[in-house]
Amino acid sequence: MPRLRPYPELSSEAEAYLNLRAGRLHLWQRRGIQRDHVTRIFGRGRNFFHIENWYSVHTLMRLTLRALWLYERGRRNATAIVLKNNEVRLSRLPRTFDGWRLLHLSDIHLDMDPAIFRALSERVAEAEYDLCVITGDFRARTYGEESRTLHAMAKLRERIRTPIYAVLGNHDFIEMVPALESLDLRVLLNESVKIEHGADALFLAGVDDPHYYRADNLEKAADGIPAEAPAILLSHSPEIYRHAAHAGFDLMLCGHTHGGQICLPGGLALTYNAKCPRALGRGAWRWGRMQGYTSRGAGSCVIPVRFNCPPEITIHQLRRG
Repeated sequence: MPRLRPYPELSSEAEAYLNLRAGRLHLWQRRGIQRDHVTRIFGRGRNFFHIENWYSVHTLMRLTLRALWLYERGRRNATAIVLKNNEVRLSRLPRTFDGWRLLHLSDIHLDMDPAIFRALSERVAEAEYDLCVITGDFRARTYGEESRTLHAMAKLRERIRTPIYAVLGNHDFIEMVPALESLDLRVLLNESVKIEHGADALFLAGVDDPHYYRADNLEKAADGIPAEAPAILLSHSPEIYRHAAHAGFDLMLCGHTHGGQICLPGGLALTYNAKCPRALGRGAWRWGRMQGYTSRGAGSCVIPVRFNCPPEITIHQLRRG
């Protein structure tokens, strides 16, 4: 197993690149918060308790499920990734975008389990879409070696036929951005891009992790988006739903919650690990004039199992009206 490096080094070339992309102050803040938070189990972030950082408990959970003869069943469930379709009607959507399809991947945790990665690759290859977005958590661990994650992302990139726009999650370090972007995807660090199709355009904005690092900046992300333009926000977590709704976004796509991952019969989640109304924990929702969708995620966190909560990749089909 690769030796864990709780806090990665940053070459002078990568630092210069990130200074240009994210801004010197944001880079300083993000790296400083990473140093403070990297192995914290209690406190920090929006939640008090962070089980994803308590690795000895992960082992205990595995042993308990094995003792109950449930572990292998949970692993099989975790590889049964479903392709969900979600129609979104937007009143400001330009005509040429009517019928456009967004492939939404979230919480892919690429280095968690090879069987889950193979299932994800197969589902992505089967999908039909016009653009791909990833709402964070490329990595399984919250710190340490990232080479396995980057190698897996390079293989997954070969299956994705369109441009990719992504944001960082609470498992991702900002130092990963140059390597990720070398794979021909764009990480939005509190930024927006203009997506053009024919004579029309819509805007896609993305914020840095709002859950653990609280590095989101909606004002900076929305800067430059005309007030009348249709705009979609990518956020790792739904926890900034209220501020996003009042920032004029038409649609917010997010993840982080895994839909609960280990749920009671009927899909009742024990926890969503997010400080927001439970109605925003998974699936489609609305807050004010803004629509939203919280993915159950394609990967698994802490341990590679699922119960009563199948993993998903999602096709959002945009419609006028």
